[in-house]
Amino acid sequence: MQRFVLLTFLFLQTAFAWALKPSREWLATPDSLGMRYQTVALTTPDRVQLTGWLIEPAIDVPDRHTTMVVAYGDFGNMSNELHQARALTAAGYRVYLFDYRGFGHSADFAIDTEQLYYHEFAVDLGTALADARRRYPRNRTGIIAFSMGTMMASEVAATAPHCDFLVTEGYVASPQRLVAYQLQSRQKVVSLPAEAAAYSQFAPRVRCPWLLIGGTADKHTPLVDSVAVVRDARRRQRRQVLAYEGAHLQGMVVLSEAYFGDKYVSEVSRFLAAGKQR
Repeated sequence: MQRFVLLTFLFLQTAFAWALKPSREWLATPDSLGMRYQTVALTTPDRVQLTGWLIEPAIDVPDRHTTMVVAYGDFGNMSNELHQARALTAAGYRVYLFDYRGFGHSADFAIDTEQLYYHEFAVDLGTALADARRRYPRNRTGIIAFSMGTMMASEVAATAPHCDFLVTEGYVASPQRLVAYQLQSRQKVVSLPAEAAAYSQFAPRVRCPWLLIGGTADKHTPLVDSVAVVRDARRRQRRQVLAYEGAHLQGMVVLSEAYFGDKYVSEVSRFLAAGKQR
């Protein structure tokens, strides 16, 4: 039964719509996977109510005093990230999950399901990041983002007052190119918000350490785009690519040894530790 549940979660994690497909129903809660957590209520600057889960590090490992705020993709809700959260908490990280407006148990929001993303989701992520820092001011606090969430994450990392690190898997370098690819490969018409015109300005402005994770067989967000972000880094911008053999969002599946995602998290930890030593 446990194996079936894990396989279901992994399928849903690697599912992606390249247009918004939110779900209001949580698949599970953190305690169902043995994690300690509290439910948090958030209010964005534009007065939207959000719901989140603050998940504690596992009891039997040292606390890294680091909070990971998770920005997920275009599908489901924060409960789709529970196995990813468990891999992080097992390594001593505190994990902050939240639902974007219109997803999960957060406030209603009119969503066009043929649109790639909404700029308002970046407001939601920025609110969660600020709340995580407020609750644990002595922690390192940063963002780990997947697929569509990388667009919100790069904007917030570039514009927020404090973001200590950024980890992205399946980084979207150009929403315009992604939309064009969907039309060419799948005959799927996907729209963009007006704010997408300014998206390219954010990556050069990210000052915190940035680890870009990508699959060698990812056709949607090609690894070469992440390599270009590292190549174009200016002095004092610490950036690194972690490549794995696989397709879009298969990083934690591929980089597993003793348990799900352990090698993946170990590589993230190595990157963050190197930054602390500088």
